[in-house]
Amino acid sequence: MKQHLNTLFVTTQDTWLSKEGECVVLSLEGEKLGKIPLHTLQSIACFGHVACSQYLLERCAQLGITVTWFTEYGRFMAAMQGPTTGNVLLRRAQYRLADSPEASARLARFFLIGKIGNCRTVLQRQARATGEPALAAAVETLGGILRGLLHEQDIAVLRGLEGDAAHRYFEVFPLLIKEEIRHDMPFCGRSRRPPRDEMNCLLSFFYALLAQDVRSALEGVGLDPAVGYLHRERPGRPSLALDMMEEFRPYLADRLALTLVNRQQIRSSDFIRTEVGGVQLKDKARKEMLVAWQERKREEVEHPFLRERMSVGMLCHMQARLLARHVRGDLDAYPPFAIR
Repeated sequence: MKQHLNTLFVTTQDTWLSKEGECVVLSLEGEKLGKIPLHTLQSIACFGHVACSQYLLERCAQLGITVTWFTEYGRFMAAMQGPTTGNVLLRRAQYRLADSPEASARLARFFLIGKIGNCRTVLQRQARATGEPALAAAVETLGGILRGLLHEQDIAVLRGLEGDAAHRYFEVFPLLIKEEIRHDMPFCGRSRRPPRDEMNCLLSFFYALLAQDVRSALEGVGLDPAVGYLHRERPGRPSLALDMMEEFRPYLADRLALTLVNRQQIRSSDFIRTEVGGVQLKDKARKEMLVAWQERKREEVEHPFLRERMSVGMLCHMQARLLARHVRGDLDAYPPFAIR
Protein backbone atom coordinates (compact mmCIF):
# COMPACT_ATOMS: atom_id res chain seq x y z
CA MET A 1 0.00 0.00 0.00
CA LYS A 2 1.07 3.59 -0.62
CA GLN A 3 -0.56 6.91 0.11
CA HIS A 4 -0.23 9.81 -2.36
CA LEU A 5 -2.30 12.99 -2.66
CA ASN A 6 -4.70 11.83 0.09
CA THR A 7 -5.41 8.67 -1.91
CA LEU A 8 -4.67 5.20 -0.55
CA PHE A 9 -3.42 2.90 -3.33
CA VAL A 10 -3.75 -0.81 -2.50
CA THR A 11 -1.88 -3.02 -4.98
CA THR A 12 -0.99 -6.07 -2.85
CA GLN A 13 -3.19 -8.95 -3.99
CA ASP A 14 -5.65 -10.56 -1.51
CA THR A 15 -5.51 -7.55 0.83
CA TRP A 16 -8.58 -7.16 3.08
CA LEU A 17 -9.72 -3.64 4.02
CA SER A 18 -11.87 -3.24 7.11
CA LYS A 19 -13.02 -0.53 9.50
CA GLU A 20 -11.69 -0.19 13.02
CA GLY A 21 -13.01 2.87 14.82
CA GLU A 22 -12.43 5.76 12.40
CA CYS A 23 -9.56 4.02 10.62
CA VAL A 24 -9.17 1.74 7.62
CA VAL A 25 -7.19 -1.38 8.51
CA LEU A 26 -5.26 -3.33 5.85
CA SER A 27 -4.74 -7.04 6.46
CA LEU A 28 -3.17 -9.89 4.52
CA GLU A 29 -3.72 -13.49 5.55
CA GLY A 30 -4.85 -12.38 9.00
CA GLU A 31 -1.81 -10.14 9.56
CA LYS A 32 -2.21 -6.36 9.86
CA LEU A 33 -0.28 -4.37 7.26
CA GLY A 34 -1.26 -0.95 8.53
CA LYS A 35 -3.93 1.41 9.80
CA ILE A 36 -4.82 4.83 8.35
CA PRO A 37 -7.28 7.41 9.77
CA LEU A 38 -10.21 7.84 7.40
CA HIS A 39 -10.29 11.62 7.86
CA THR A 40 -6.92 11.86 6.08
CA LEU A 41 -8.27 10.23 2.90
CA GLN A 42 -10.20 11.54 -0.08
CA SER A 43 -10.24 8.24 -1.95
CA ILE A 44 -9.14 4.60 -1.92
CA ALA A 45 -7.93 2.90 -5.12
CA CYS A 46 -7.97 -0.91 -5.15
CA PHE A 47 -6.01 -2.80 -7.80
CA GLY A 48 -6.80 -6.44 -8.54
CA HIS A 49 -8.08 -8.82 -5.88
CA VAL A 50 -8.65 -6.40 -2.99
CA ALA A 51 -11.76 -6.79 -0.84
CA CYS A 52 -13.50 -4.30 1.47
CA SER A 53 -15.87 -4.86 4.38
CA GLN A 54 -19.43 -3.57 4.20
CA TYR A 55 -18.88 -1.43 7.31
CA LEU A 56 -15.87 0.26 5.70
CA LEU A 57 -17.79 0.98 2.49
CA GLU A 58 -20.71 2.42 4.44
CA ARG A 59 -18.42 4.74 6.41
CA CYS A 60 -16.57 5.80 3.27
CA ALA A 61 -19.90 6.67 1.65
CA GLN A 62 -20.90 8.73 4.70
CA LEU A 63 -17.57 10.62 4.69
CA GLY A 64 -17.56 11.19 0.93
CA ILE A 65 -14.50 8.97 0.38
CA THR A 66 -14.56 7.48 -3.12
CA VAL A 67 -13.57 3.82 -3.43
CA THR A 68 -12.41 2.84 -6.92
CA TRP A 69 -11.66 -0.63 -8.28
CA PHE A 70 -9.21 -1.35 -11.10
CA THR A 71 -7.93 -4.61 -12.53
CA GLU A 72 -4.46 -5.65 -11.37
CA TYR A 73 -3.09 -4.02 -14.52
CA GLY A 74 -4.85 -0.68 -13.99
CA ARG A 75 -8.01 -0.93 -16.09
CA PHE A 76 -10.95 0.93 -14.53
CA MET A 77 -13.85 -1.30 -13.41
CA ALA A 78 -16.10 0.61 -11.00
CA ALA A 79 -16.30 3.35 -8.37
CA MET A 80 -18.40 3.73 -5.24
CA GLN A 81 -19.44 7.16 -4.04
CA GLY A 82 -21.79 8.41 -1.37
CA PRO A 83 -24.90 10.51 -2.03
CA THR A 84 -22.82 13.71 -2.14
CA THR A 85 -20.05 13.78 -4.70
CA GLY A 86 -17.89 16.44 -6.24
CA ASN A 87 -17.59 14.63 -9.57
CA VAL A 88 -20.44 16.58 -11.16
CA LEU A 89 -18.75 19.83 -10.11
CA LEU A 90 -15.40 18.56 -11.37
CA ARG A 91 -16.84 17.64 -14.76
CA ARG A 92 -18.71 20.93 -15.06
CA ALA A 93 -15.43 22.74 -14.39
CA GLN A 94 -13.75 20.52 -16.99
CA TYR A 95 -16.43 21.36 -19.59
CA ARG A 96 -16.20 25.10 -18.84
CA LEU A 97 -12.45 25.02 -19.42
CA ALA A 98 -12.97 23.13 -22.69
CA ASP A 99 -15.39 25.83 -23.86
CA SER A 100 -12.78 28.53 -23.27
CA PRO A 101 -10.16 28.92 -26.05
CA GLU A 102 -7.73 30.54 -23.60
CA ALA A 103 -8.10 27.80 -20.96
CA SER A 104 -7.86 25.07 -23.63
CA ALA A 105 -4.65 26.61 -24.99
CA ARG A 106 -3.17 26.86 -21.49
CA LEU A 107 -3.83 23.19 -20.73
CA ALA A 108 -2.71 22.09 -24.19
CA ARG A 109 0.55 23.96 -23.59
CA PHE A 110 1.14 22.04 -20.34
CA PHE A 111 0.66 18.69 -22.10
CA LEU A 112 2.97 19.71 -24.94
CA ILE A 113 5.69 20.99 -22.61
CA GLY A 114 5.68 17.53 -21.02
CA LYS A 115 5.71 15.70 -24.34
CA ILE A 116 8.32 17.76 -26.18
CA GLY A 117 10.49 18.08 -23.08
CA ASN A 118 10.52 14.30 -22.68
CA CYS A 119 11.25 13.78 -26.38
CA ARG A 120 14.17 16.18 -26.04
CA THR A 121 15.49 14.33 -22.99
CA VAL A 122 15.35 10.96 -24.78
CA LEU A 123 17.35 12.39 -27.71
CA GLN A 124 19.73 14.25 -25.42
CA ARG A 125 20.71 11.11 -23.52
CA GLN A 126 21.55 9.30 -26.75
CA ALA A 127 23.38 12.34 -28.13
CA ARG A 128 25.63 12.41 -25.06
CA ALA A 129 26.29 8.67 -25.31
CA THR A 130 27.11 8.62 -29.02
CA GLY A 131 28.19 12.16 -29.90
CA GLU A 132 25.90 11.99 -32.96
CA PRO A 133 25.68 15.55 -34.46
CA ALA A 134 22.20 14.97 -35.94
CA LEU A 135 20.82 14.12 -32.49
CA ALA A 136 22.46 17.19 -30.95
CA ALA A 137 20.92 19.36 -33.68
CA ALA A 138 17.48 17.84 -33.05
CA VAL A 139 17.87 18.49 -29.31
CA GLU A 140 18.57 22.15 -30.10
CA THR A 141 15.53 22.36 -32.38
CA LEU A 142 13.21 20.87 -29.77
CA GLY A 143 14.63 23.27 -27.20
CA GLY A 144 13.69 26.18 -29.46
CA ILE A 145 10.17 24.81 -29.90
CA LEU A 146 9.84 24.45 -26.12
CA ARG A 147 10.78 28.09 -25.67
CA GLY A 148 8.17 29.03 -28.27
CA LEU A 149 5.50 27.16 -26.30
CA LEU A 150 5.96 29.11 -23.09
CA HIS A 151 3.78 32.11 -23.89
CA GLU A 152 1.82 30.98 -26.97
CA GLN A 153 -1.96 31.43 -26.52
CA ASP A 154 -3.33 30.27 -29.89
CA ILE A 155 -4.37 26.59 -29.91
CA ALA A 156 -3.83 26.31 -33.67
CA VAL A 157 -0.26 27.59 -33.33
CA LEU A 158 0.36 25.17 -30.45
CA ARG A 159 -0.79 22.25 -32.60
CA GLY A 160 1.50 23.44 -35.36
CA LEU A 161 4.46 23.55 -32.99
CA GLU A 162 3.59 20.05 -31.78
CA GLY A 163 3.57 18.84 -35.39
CA ASP A 164 6.96 20.42 -36.05
CA ALA A 165 8.41 18.81 -32.91
CA ALA A 166 7.00 15.37 -33.76
CA HIS A 167 8.40 15.58 -37.30
CA ARG A 168 11.87 16.51 -36.03
CA TYR A 169 11.82 13.84 -33.31
CA PHE A 170 10.85 11.00 -35.62
CA GLU A 171 13.25 12.26 -38.28
CA VAL A 172 16.18 11.28 -36.03
CA PHE A 173 14.42 8.40 -34.28
CA PRO A 174 16.29 5.75 -36.34
CA LEU A 175 19.52 6.95 -34.71
CA LEU A 176 18.19 5.64 -31.39
CA ILE A 177 18.27 2.11 -32.85
CA LYS A 178 21.61 0.30 -32.78
CA GLU A 179 23.38 0.56 -36.12
CA GLU A 180 23.63 -3.20 -36.61
CA ILE A 181 19.85 -3.54 -36.15
CA ARG A 182 18.68 -0.66 -38.37
CA HIS A 183 19.04 -2.64 -41.61
CA ASP A 184 16.97 -5.53 -40.24
CA MET A 185 14.31 -3.25 -38.72
CA PRO A 186 14.32 0.02 -40.70
CA PHE A 187 12.25 2.99 -39.53
CA CYS A 188 11.18 5.41 -42.27
CA GLY A 189 9.06 7.88 -40.32
CA ARG A 190 5.91 7.54 -38.24
CA SER A 191 3.10 5.63 -39.97
CA ARG A 192 -0.28 4.48 -38.62
CA ARG A 193 -3.36 2.53 -39.68
CA PRO A 194 -1.65 0.39 -40.74
CA PRO A 195 1.93 0.70 -39.44
CA ARG A 196 4.31 0.20 -42.37
CA ASP A 197 7.29 -1.25 -40.50
CA GLU A 198 8.14 -3.23 -37.37
CA MET A 199 9.07 -0.26 -35.16
CA ASN A 200 5.87 1.58 -36.07
CA CYS A 201 3.93 -1.56 -35.22
CA LEU A 202 5.59 -1.69 -31.79
CA LEU A 203 4.96 2.00 -31.13
CA SER A 204 1.30 1.74 -32.11
CA PHE A 205 0.86 -1.31 -29.88
CA PHE A 206 2.35 0.42 -26.83
CA TYR A 207 0.48 3.66 -27.56
CA ALA A 208 -2.80 1.71 -27.51
CA LEU A 209 -1.92 0.18 -24.11
CA LEU A 210 -0.91 3.60 -22.79
CA ALA A 211 -4.15 5.22 -23.96
CA GLN A 212 -6.16 2.58 -22.08
CA ASP A 213 -4.14 3.09 -18.89
CA VAL A 214 -4.52 6.88 -19.00
CA ARG A 215 -8.23 6.64 -19.77
CA SER A 216 -8.72 4.38 -16.73
CA ALA A 217 -6.79 6.82 -14.53
CA LEU A 218 -8.99 9.74 -15.67
CA GLU A 219 -12.19 7.77 -15.08
CA GLY A 220 -10.89 6.83 -11.64
CA VAL A 221 -10.74 10.49 -10.53
CA GLY A 222 -14.06 11.45 -12.13
CA LEU A 223 -12.84 13.34 -15.21
CA ASP A 224 -14.53 12.79 -18.56
CA PRO A 225 -11.96 11.12 -20.87
CA ALA A 226 -13.90 12.27 -23.95
CA VAL A 227 -13.52 16.03 -23.38
CA GLY A 228 -10.00 17.22 -24.12
CA TYR A 229 -8.09 20.41 -24.83
CA LEU A 230 -5.29 19.65 -27.28
CA HIS A 231 -7.36 16.94 -29.00
CA ARG A 232 -10.89 18.19 -29.54
CA GLU A 233 -14.06 16.13 -29.09
CA ARG A 234 -15.00 13.55 -31.69
CA PRO A 235 -17.56 10.73 -31.31
CA GLY A 236 -15.86 7.69 -29.75
CA ARG A 237 -12.57 9.51 -29.22
CA PRO A 238 -11.07 9.69 -25.67
CA SER A 239 -9.67 13.18 -26.29
CA LEU A 240 -8.52 13.94 -22.75
CA ALA A 241 -6.78 10.55 -22.52
CA LEU A 242 -4.98 11.38 -25.79
CA ASP A 243 -3.99 14.75 -24.29
CA MET A 244 -2.49 13.31 -21.13
CA MET A 245 -0.78 10.35 -22.77
CA GLU A 246 1.34 12.75 -24.87
CA GLU A 247 3.73 13.37 -21.97
CA PHE A 248 4.11 9.61 -21.39
CA ARG A 249 4.75 8.53 -25.01
CA PRO A 250 8.54 9.14 -25.04
CA TYR A 251 9.10 7.94 -21.48
CA LEU A 252 7.00 4.77 -21.48
CA ALA A 253 6.19 3.62 -25.01
CA ASP A 254 9.14 4.87 -27.08
CA ARG A 255 11.85 3.91 -24.58
CA LEU A 256 10.38 0.46 -23.99
CA ALA A 257 10.10 -0.22 -27.73
CA LEU A 258 13.71 0.88 -28.26
CA THR A 259 14.95 -1.22 -25.34
CA LEU A 260 13.27 -4.37 -26.64
CA VAL A 261 14.60 -3.84 -30.17
CA ASN A 262 18.15 -2.85 -29.15
CA ARG A 263 18.43 -5.83 -26.79
CA GLN A 264 17.02 -8.02 -29.58
CA GLN A 265 14.26 -9.27 -27.30
CA ILE A 266 12.06 -8.57 -30.31
CA ARG A 267 13.23 -9.22 -33.89
CA SER A 268 11.88 -8.81 -37.39
CA SER A 269 10.86 -12.48 -37.34
CA ASP A 270 8.28 -11.62 -34.64
CA PHE A 271 6.17 -9.72 -37.20
CA ILE A 272 4.06 -10.60 -40.21
CA ARG A 273 3.19 -8.42 -43.19
CA THR A 274 -0.47 -8.13 -44.16
CA GLU A 275 -1.99 -8.10 -47.64
CA VAL A 276 -2.50 -4.32 -47.49
CA GLY A 277 1.17 -3.69 -46.72
CA GLY A 278 0.86 -3.23 -42.96
CA VAL A 279 2.84 -5.00 -40.24
CA GLN A 280 1.41 -6.94 -37.30
CA LEU A 281 2.89 -8.67 -34.26
CA LYS A 282 2.67 -12.44 -34.15
CA ASP A 283 0.56 -13.83 -31.31
CA LYS A 284 3.53 -15.06 -29.29
CA ALA A 285 5.34 -11.73 -29.63
CA ARG A 286 2.18 -9.83 -28.64
CA LYS A 287 2.00 -11.79 -25.41
CA GLU A 288 5.67 -11.08 -24.74
CA MET A 289 5.05 -7.35 -25.30
CA LEU A 290 2.19 -7.41 -22.78
CA VAL A 291 4.49 -9.04 -20.21
CA ALA A 292 7.21 -6.44 -20.91
CA TRP A 293 4.66 -3.63 -20.52
CA GLN A 294 3.46 -4.91 -17.14
CA GLU A 295 7.02 -5.49 -15.91
CA ARG A 296 7.93 -1.93 -16.86
CA LYS A 297 4.94 -0.60 -14.92
CA ARG A 298 6.11 -2.43 -11.78
CA GLU A 299 9.47 -0.61 -11.72
CA GLU A 300 9.83 2.18 -9.15
CA VAL A 301 10.73 5.79 -9.93
CA GLU A 302 10.57 9.14 -8.18
CA HIS A 303 7.74 11.41 -9.30
CA PRO A 304 9.44 14.63 -10.47
CA PHE A 305 6.81 16.95 -8.97
CA LEU A 306 5.76 15.09 -5.82
CA ARG A 307 9.28 13.85 -5.02
CA GLU A 308 7.83 10.51 -3.90
CA ARG A 309 8.78 6.97 -4.95
CA MET A 310 6.09 5.01 -6.75
CA SER A 311 5.67 2.39 -9.45
CA VAL A 312 5.71 3.50 -13.08
CA GLY A 313 2.14 2.20 -13.37
CA MET A 314 1.02 4.74 -10.74
CA LEU A 315 2.35 7.73 -12.66
CA CYS A 316 -0.69 8.25 -14.86
CA HIS A 317 -2.95 7.97 -11.80
CA MET A 318 -0.89 10.68 -10.09
CA GLN A 319 -1.08 12.91 -13.14
CA ALA A 320 -4.86 12.39 -13.37
CA ARG A 321 -5.21 13.51 -9.75
CA LEU A 322 -2.99 16.53 -10.32
CA LEU A 323 -5.06 17.46 -13.38
CA ALA A 324 -8.28 17.11 -11.38
CA ARG A 325 -6.84 19.41 -8.71
CA HIS A 326 -5.98 21.99 -11.34
CA VAL A 327 -9.42 21.76 -12.95
CA ARG A 328 -11.05 22.26 -9.53
CA GLY A 329 -8.84 25.28 -8.91
CA ASP A 330 -6.74 23.71 -6.13
CA LEU A 331 -3.54 24.01 -8.22
CA ASP A 332 -2.65 27.16 -10.16
CA ALA A 333 -1.09 25.11 -12.96
CA TYR A 334 -1.00 21.52 -14.12
CA PRO A 335 2.52 20.13 -13.64
CA PRO A 336 3.25 17.84 -16.63
CA PHE A 337 5.27 14.68 -16.07
CA ALA A 338 8.84 15.49 -17.12
CA ILE A 339 11.82 13.12 -16.95
CA ARG A 340 15.33 14.28 -16.24
